[in-house]
Order: sequence, then structure tokens, then C-alpha cells
Amino acid sequence: MDPIPVKNQTASGVNYFFQGARLLWHPSLRAYILVPLLVNIILFVVLTGLLISYLGVFSGALAIEPPNWLAWAQPAITLLGRILGAVLIVIALLIYAYSFNIITNIIAAPFYGLLAEKTEELLTGVKPISEPLSAMIPRVLGRELTKLWYFITRGILVTLIMIFLGTLPIIQLLAPLVGLAWGAWCMTIQYADYPADNHKLSFVKLRSNIWQCKYSSTGFGAIVMGCSVIPIFNIFAMPAAVTGGTLFWLNELRDCDQV
Repeated sequence: MDPIPVKNQTASGVNYFFQGARLLWHPSLRAYILVPLLVNIILFVVLTGLLISYLGVFSGALAIEPPNWLAWAQPAITLLGRILGAVLIVIALLIYAYSFNIITNIIAAPFYGLLAEKTEELLTGVKPISEPLSAMIPRVLGRELTKLWYFITRGILVTLIMIFLGTLPIIQLLAPLVGLAWGAWCMTIQYADYPADNHKLSFVKLRSNIWQCKYSSTGFGAIVMGCSVIPIFNIFAMPAAVTGGTLFWLNELRDCDQV
């Protein structure tokens, strides 16, 4: 048994993910990751191919030589191109990670809810109150659409902020960091929500609890985000994020008002 991590520490958030990855090998959980893994493999092939093609387009678009009359500005244009390229690559990776997570989670949401339930039962010996699949599936899918709407509406604003920052000298270096911070926040919400939803915690209250545990939330979301943009790793990262998010819920989020 792993030691209980110190609450609300960045390293603790990272540790939840790796503990969750180890839990996937437990015999009582294996059956609940087969369908999500199959979905992940199919999406991996499709989305990774699209990512590679778009990164190639970005590279070609930014490798533009200025006309002769602007040759004196070549260093500045090169620097601007590199910064813009970094912003575009971060945006492309965020879209890739979001697409991978969102599509997988919509398709596999009922299975992830069951995985979170069985993980909690394994760790605590107490089974959350069950409900018929006929009631759970529409409720879980509705919750996923609520999260999707939140991610899209706020994500548009974050993207506009990134583009704006990208036009400002020096400050433009912050643009990729804003995108990465938003990605980590979204990943924490996505995967902490499965155990929270099993206990009927409202989406608004969940976000409040995550914010109160902001340091461990940042660590957890950052490691999930990092694994989501790495091909092959992202196939297994989603189930590990569910079990890790359940650990996070049990140790901190369900009692976050007391942290």
C-alpha cells in the first residue's frame, strides 16, 4: 500500500496519477478498461495522423523568407516566427489532447464511471450507491455534455487570450504557459468528475473543491495533460487518470473544505 500523499501539494497530484496507473493491473479492475482501451487505440491512429499533418503545415507556413527590402528585419522576423510557431504548436497539442480526451470520454463515459466506482470500492471496501444502467448512462452522458460546454466556452476565451498575448513583445512568452495551465485545469476537472458524479456532487461544487486544492490539482492535471499529448502513452493515460482521479477524490476533493 502506497503512503497517503501530503494534501494539496503539486507532487501529491502527480503521485495520484502514477498510483492510479499501478491500480490498472489489479485483477478486479481489468475488465473495466478493455472497452476504453479499444476506443483509445482507434482514436490514437486517427488523431495522431491528423496532428502530424497539421504540424507539418505549421512548419511550412512559418518557414517563409522575407522579401529583399525586409532583409534587415530578418532576425526579428525569425524570432517572431519561432514564438508564433511555439504558440501554434501548443494550440495544436491542446486540440489534440482535448479531442482525444473529449471523444474518448463521451464514448466511454459509462465505463469510466464504473471504473471509478470499482476503484473506490477496492480502496475503501465501501461500494458507492449503485443505479441501473438505464438511469446511469443518460445521466453520465449529460454530465459529459455539461463539461464539454464548459471546456468549449472557456476554451475559446483562453485561445483568444493566447493569441492576444502572442502579439505583445516579451509578454508573448506567457502565451504557451496560459494554454498549458488551462489544459491542466481541464484535465483535473475531467477525471476528478467521475468519482464526484458517482456521489452526485454538482459540477459547480466540484470546480470549487478543485480550486481549493489548487496545488495538487495542478500537479495531477499537468501530468495527465503531458501524457495526453504523447503518442502511445495517451492510450493508457485515460484509464490511469480515472483511477488516479478517484484516489485524488478520496484523499482530498471530497473533503476539500477541510484542507
